[in-house]
Amino acid sequence: MGSVKAELLRLWKWPATWVLIGVWLVMTLTFGYVFSYLALNGGTNTRSMSQQQLISAMQPENVGAAVVRGLPMFGGAIILVLAALAVGSGYGWGTWKTTLTAGPRRVSAMAGTLGALGIVVVLLVALTFVVNLGAAVTVASLEGWDWSLPGLGVFQALGASLLIAAMWTGFGVFLGVATKGPALAVGLGLMWAIVTENLLRGVGSLLGPVESLTEVLPGGSAGNLAGAVGGSGAPGVLTDLSGTTAALFLVGYVVFFVGAATLLKVRRDLV
Repeated sequence: MGSVKAELLRLWKWPATWVLIGVWLVMTLTFGYVFSYLALNGGTNTRSMSQQQLISAMQPENVGAAVVRGLPMFGGAIILVLAALAVGSGYGWGTWKTTLTAGPRRVSAMAGTLGALGIVVVLLVALTFVVNLGAAVTVASLEGWDWSLPGLGVFQALGASLLIAAMWTGFGVFLGVATKGPALAVGLGLMWAIVTENLLRGVGSLLGPVESLTEVLPGGSAGNLAGAVGGSGAPGVLTDLSGTTAALFLVGYVVFFVGAATLLKVRRDLV
């Protein structure tokens, strides 16, 4: 618990944490509500959505889908960057060397970082839900729609959001430890999350085996889980796998990334 508290204090006072959280909240509001509201009221609808689809996407009862639909690609990329920076920066600053030399055991230090990142991610998902709900209620009230608060199904979407966020967090931690620095970890993570999987998905439309592979890659699994809980209409959201299958793959990725990162930290980083 001491390691978790120390890491939480560091992340709380670290400007990068708040910048990334702010960027994500602005993105989810802009793409989820601002552009849709403008398109609904005479703007150009570049997403080829009908008026009823736009209204449905902005309804308060559908806020769970609004939260999860952005996480497979852009939201996941931001979470990955946060995790990669949180772990990788310790190598550049020399704080990992100090911690491993004079601080707690390596497993405890790593557990503290993972625990702190987990708390930040939970708070990020919760804050995303609150902000989206506030925006949805505001739009519905301005437009005079009949609306209701989300039902119990919202917990399924939030659970999927947490699992997707956990996978991207583990991926970022693994890259930060594997590369022993923030810059390369962030670069590789962004390239994978935004570029590589999309390119493979494009090639997969021509090559059957490659297309099947992309469905179970980290981003593909996240997209399929988002699609299974209703998060349609956003880049990276897929409907190729069932929700259960996608969730199992994501759990496997979380275990692999966290386990591999911890093993590297214990076995390789002696000082």
